[in-house]
Amino acid sequence: MSSATFVDSHCHLDRLNLEAHGGDFSAMMAATEEAGVSHMLCIGVDLETFPDVQALAEQYPHVFASVGVHPLYKESREPSVTELLERAAHPKVIAIGETGLDYFYAKEERDWQKRYFIAHIQAARETGLPLVVHTRGAKDDTLSLLREHGGGEVKGVLHCFTEDLDMAQQAIELGFYISISGIVTFRNAESLRDVVRALPIEKLLIETDSPWLAPVPFRGKPNEPRFVANVAECVAELKDVSVEQLGKITADNFFTLFSKAQR
Repeated sequence: MSSATFVDSHCHLDRLNLEAHGGDFSAMMAATEEAGVSHMLCIGVDLETFPDVQALAEQYPHVFASVGVHPLYKESREPSVTELLERAAHPKVIAIGETGLDYFYAKEERDWQKRYFIAHIQAARETGLPLVVHTRGAKDDTLSLLREHGGGEVKGVLHCFTEDLDMAQQAIELGFYISISGIVTFRNAESLRDVVRALPIEKLLIETDSPWLAPVPFRGKPNEPRFVANVAECVAELKDVSVEQLGKITADNFFTLFSKAQR
């Protein structure tokens, strides 16, 4: 049995499909621990369900939370900087987001996405917490808003990264990490694998984004945090390191970025 341990830097524990565990959340968590997952960041996607995210972080010492409104959640209450700051004061909230821009699914709705994104950037700047950024088909606007409103002070992660190497490198220059999901295992993701090969391992995180995007060999099934081990195996091969090394380095990266989190 491998001695590797992993951090799932981006999952949605409040939205998991628990059929594989007989609907038992504690059984799912036990399976996650058995797979070597030591910590998880449970991501907030709207303000209405944030109390559920916070409650999970309060219940489990190795679970942390973020607060934010996803760029595709237009019907969610608009986040004010003040409310984000209030929510982020909780000791288990270690990040602002998930926020960002998605022009792939909502290219005609850029104005409100930008407005929401700017509010999150301002909250991250005021709290000093990292920003969890969703970006798809919005390279130029994502980078320009981070530069314009981040003031060189906002750090964070581009999660579930699928964009090009140039964007990743520019984000790293801004102080961001790049998080790799199960997409990297997909047969048609060779361009993403090339990006991973080119990036410094010291700037990589791994994630599941569960319950979506289960890695091979679980593709098409509900995703869950224990499958981050499969993401790690793929990334370790691409970076020519052992799975144990990959787990340790990406865990260290996680706690460096999310410095409010306690091991």
